[in-house]
Amino acid sequence: MIKDIIKIALFGLTLSGTLVSCSDYLDNVPKGQKIPTSLSDFTTLLADEYTNHREDITQASVLLNDRYVTISYQSYYPLWKANYFWDTSIDRIKENNSDETTYYNGYAAVSTANLILENVDATTATDSEKAIAKAQAKFLRASRYLTLVNYYSKPYQAATAATDGGVPVITSANVSAPYTQLSVQGVYDFIVNDLTEAVVDLPETSLNVLYANKAAGYALLARTYLTMGNYAQALQAADEALSRHDDLFDWTQFYSEHQSIIEQPGVYQANLSPMGHDWVENYYFCNGSNSYSGYEFQVSEWRGQQVEKGDVQFASRFKLRTVGSETYYDRILSGYYNKGGITTTEVWLIKAECLVRTGDIAGGLKILNDVRAKRILASEYHDITASSETEAVKAIIRTKSDALIQTIVPFMDRRRLNLDAATAETLTREEGGKTYSIAPDSYMWTMPFPQGALENSGNGSFTQNVEK
Repeated sequence: MIKDIIKIALFGLTLSGTLVSCSDYLDNVPKGQKIPTSLSDFTTLLADEYTNHREDITQASVLLNDRYVTISYQSYYPLWKANYFWDTSIDRIKENNSDETTYYNGYAAVSTANLILENVDATTATDSEKAIAKAQAKFLRASRYLTLVNYYSKPYQAATAATDGGVPVITSANVSAPYTQLSVQGVYDFIVNDLTEAVVDLPETSLNVLYANKAAGYALLARTYLTMGNYAQALQAADEALSRHDDLFDWTQFYSEHQSIIEQPGVYQANLSPMGHDWVENYYFCNGSNSYSGYEFQVSEWRGQQVEKGDVQFASRFKLRTVGSETYYDRILSGYYNKGGITTTEVWLIKAECLVRTGDIAGGLKILNDVRAKRILASEYHDITASSETEAVKAIIRTKSDALIQTIVPFMDRRRLNLDAATAETLTREEGGKTYSIAPDSYMWTMPFPQGALENSGNGSFTQNVEK
């Protein structure tokens, strides 16, 4: 199959130092295989769910305790245990010798984008079709760089972004092409440029949810600008996205329809996930860390107890369970989950925060409560009020973190909020009679590059952005 051929070539593009070029590889056609030549051959790669629609952010979820780490995993994976227990005695750089999926999968998707950008002009498609393909490739590339820079670099601060170390940026599909580790500012400038160019040519309606459309482009721009603290432009982008698609899924109705099964003791994985490819909230679909697994990951008991009372989205997805000596919130849905893409709930809450940040606290809270009304049981629901910007922002972030649990978004939000004394927070929990905590200025909020990437850096070099 086309994608099988290209994925072999693309893997070599991820800074691994492979000795043959992409063109050299493609010149040798394996028997019975097809080399991409038409526009559709190249754009089909965009829909490859295993690579381009899979965003692994495992250690970010582990650090937040959004994902429970079993006792066996704690014993077998020191890196997982260090992040889960916020243990600063463990050298995560040394232990990060196998947890490489986030890095390599991210750069494989970047390579797909670069391959398309470099080849579509040579196809016989129309200028409009070529422009759309390029725009969708730039969207894919920008989305992966946004995750990579938020995973492996310090959070964006305007005062230091120009000198803080970013991530390697590669723009060529040739494995021997040189690349540069840009600053955090440089990476964000690259992302914003890709997205602002992309939204011009992205179609209003795409082939399906695996291909970005204009609404998705503006939604990702809103996420990017919010992460940079540019609230005015994030608000503008959010409005552009919501003007095209603003539907919210009614979790209270879902819970009511399935309540007897959800609440039945001892029953797990009883319902199908509504968060798949046809979810009403989708702007753009991307699997999370559990691509094709058909289930979600368990949530730690401590994290589940932080969820707002009456939150039926959480209750429809997770149920408290004890197995032997371990207690956690087990998954009770099966199917697909849009954890690596972008949804209307996120964009509505981006708009809510931006309104609050720009002086309209009442407007932001109205949006927050409209979102909560779709997810909190009527018997538990009450409008949230706030007398200050900080109080309102904290309320918005709580709902957002619960709604987007096990996605990259709560990690991104926590990192940027930790930069402001008004919203910074020390996370503290107890387990097994011990107290664990992570400070807002801890180095652990930045993940170390995997050893394999550093040792096989290809035609360039880059350095760690974290001490251990």
